[in-house]
Amino acid sequence: MRKQARTEAEREERMRTIRAAALDVFAAKGFAAARLDDVAQAAGVAKGTIYLYFKSKEDLFEAIVKSTIGVVLANFEQAVAVSPASASEMLRMMGRVIANAIEDGDRRRVLHLVLSEGARFPAIADFYHSEIISRGMRLMRAIVAKGIDSGEFKSDELARFPQLAMAPALVAVIWAVVFSRIETLDARAMLEAHFDLLLRAITRTPA
Repeated sequence: MRKQARTEAEREERMRTIRAAALDVFAAKGFAAARLDDVAQAAGVAKGTIYLYFKSKEDLFEAIVKSTIGVVLANFEQAVAVSPASASEMLRMMGRVIANAIEDGDRRRVLHLVLSEGARFPAIADFYHSEIISRGMRLMRAIVAKGIDSGEFKSDELARFPQLAMAPALVAVIWAVVFSRIETLDARAMLEAHFDLLLRAITRTPA
């Protein structure tokens, strides 16, 4: 049993090494130009070793999405499911989760890759939408529904347009990539201000 545990630990470590190397290569070369040979060299393994863990370059990218952003979303889904917090506080929690994701360099690089490569590789966009975007929007709609049912929220705009809550994440990533050398942006403060504005717009004023 100890040998099996060590083997599994070694397998997980090898997969982490390959994912980290792949993200470096994808970010540097772009998904189209990146080759698995480049990933193998960066990871210090033979190209054939990659195929022991990942079926293709696309499968490797999907594994990166799951291990960086997907795990954060899954943890937040679990937290919301058991939290007694109000809908307003849950939305603020979501804002903090988004801020944490943006501040993490690897997650920011993943989102930038989706934005830059998604149009040329629809499979990437499709996977990211199903694995991250659609789950995030379902979660947003569930939180808003809770607020409406409790009388806390007076409007369902965020349920109809959950993209309103996600928009600052895209702005922050684009800003970090294109404009940060000119002017810095405090993404966390921007997200806090954004969610404050959203909550003021939809929260029912106490009688």
